[in-house]
Amino acid sequence: MSLSVPSRGGNPIGYVTDLGEVEAGAVRYLRLWCSGPGPQAEVLDDFIGCLGPTEGRSALDSLEGICRLCALHGRRPLVRHQPACRHLGTDEACFANFIAAAGEGAREDAMLIATLIVRADMACVAVEMAERLGLALRRMGLRRRRRLN
Repeated sequence: MSLSVPSRGGNPIGYVTDLGEVEAGAVRYLRLWCSGPGPQAEVLDDFIGCLGPTEGRSALDSLEGICRLCALHGRRPLVRHQPACRHLGTDEACFANFIAAAGEGAREDAMLIATLIVRADMACVAVEMAERLGLALRRMGLRRRRRLN
């Protein structure tokens, strides 16, 4: 008999609506990016629509790089919920906090969180990309708020 141990990374711990703007964006775009080519095109459209072609492409490159690092050098696969799911999983919360900390310049915190997601020798690379993505998500939020005012 084989005993299967489920991953705790997908356990719901809250709701995406409880997150701040950057954190919610990180979860949204992680889910979309990992859902295939159609949703990936939606990510690119969002980034370019809000940030312009150069900054938007740079943000996309950062997201793609982080996702690639997680896939190739992750401590284990990141568990994600479906894009429209309102629940927030444990792994998603960790990812969101990682991106937000890096985007705020809390580099030591981001490094610590990165080691929960990827191998320690890849943490610096992940933090650099997370800084760019976190800043891009912050700019997107600022620009969206300006458009509403």
